[in-house]
Amino acid sequence: MANLGQAPAAYSAAGSHVGAKPVGWYRWIVCGILFAATVLNYIDRQTIGFLQPAMATEYGWRPEDYADTVFWFMVAYAVGYFLFGRLIDRIGAKLGYAAAVAIWTIAQLCCAFIGSLTGFKLTLALLGFGQSGNFPAALKAVAEWFPQKERALANGLFNAGTNVGAIITPVVVPILMLTLGWRWAFFLTACLSLLWFAVWMVFFRNPRTSRFVSREELSYIESDRPQGVQQVPWLKLLTYKETWAFAVGKFLTDPVWLFYLFWLPTYFTDVYHLKVQYVAAPMVLIYVISDMGSIVGGWVSSKMMATGATVNVARKFTMLLCACCVLPVAFATLYVHDLWTTTIIIGIATAAHQAFSANLYTIPSDTFPQTAVGSVSGIGGTAGAIGGILMTIGVHEAQRLSHNYTPVFIVAGFIYFLAAIVIHWLTPRLSMVKLS
Repeated sequence: MANLGQAPAAYSAAGSHVGAKPVGWYRWIVCGILFAATVLNYIDRQTIGFLQPAMATEYGWRPEDYADTVFWFMVAYAVGYFLFGRLIDRIGAKLGYAAAVAIWTIAQLCCAFIGSLTGFKLTLALLGFGQSGNFPAALKAVAEWFPQKERALANGLFNAGTNVGAIITPVVVPILMLTLGWRWAFFLTACLSLLWFAVWMVFFRNPRTSRFVSREELSYIESDRPQGVQQVPWLKLLTYKETWAFAVGKFLTDPVWLFYLFWLPTYFTDVYHLKVQYVAAPMVLIYVISDMGSIVGGWVSSKMMATGATVNVARKFTMLLCACCVLPVAFATLYVHDLWTTTIIIGIATAAHQAFSANLYTIPSDTFPQTAVGSVSGIGGTAGAIGGILMTIGVHEAQRLSHNYTPVFIVAGFIYFLAAIVIHWLTPRLSMVKLS
């Protein structure tokens, strides 16, 4: 393998490499590293939820105290997305991702030693701030390492780590807590992130400088890369409809995923009267189905593009198909009263969400040069986090007014159609922006 510091022959979006055949394999190793980081991101994020009962017993926390810590996590997460996106565009995916993982790992380590409520609020806020850098950095790395036709599949693969992390956490963390204590659970999960950090610093490079990338694979990676890439002022990004297409898509759909992530266990215990130890079975089934959706959703649009469909048609057809698959969840709580039937309907909805997200994540790299992908991703991530905060308030209000989850499931069933319509309205062609 040659170390390539020079660009290959000239290329353009309409150049001779557009029909290039897939070659090489190292970009998929990079995707695997991004997948591992996303798994660890979700393990570290969810650890506090599983350890909270033991910590509440030890320190006398009230339920509202835990709610406050989650609130400050979400606020810091929203702010961090905003800042990390721009930082990653300035210093690159390698250093940006390293900084994000370093911050959230330090926060996870601190959780093992802090014993006051105020300390945990501050530490969880730091954790949220660091974890916000995961997706802007991963999307930036995918934009660097994959041609446009493979990005949705790559996004779907690394995004599948969210489901794997959600499956691993309820198995591993309680075992660590019961055998070693809750402090060791924080400490050992943080050590896994430290190990990832070392692997990242050793093996990740820009494809042009990586010694593992052949000239042929580099040529394929850059086969549809536009010329004339330039830095885009951050405020200028807010004037493009394409930025708002991604941000509104995240604002509308991210809260639904957060609802599934944080409230489904409570839903199963409230509606089906499951004991805590039995909630894991339907939750694991849901996340397994979700993993399949994340990968298939990315594969569908990538396959369509490989067979001649335009980016616009491939992305939007897949998102519309996902919106149709989500729809049954709107009626699940009204007409379905069997635990496993409900679980499968919700699993299909979460799978469709992940498939929708795999294509939504491509909008920054489909419409902006690499130098702006992190910033646009950060703006969208902040919008999604704000939507998540509003969803938290909405779920509480729905419980207060209707004493059930039906209004939330109805919104979750129809919101993807609204997101698809808004995205199409703002980006009717889904093409690269013309920078002034």
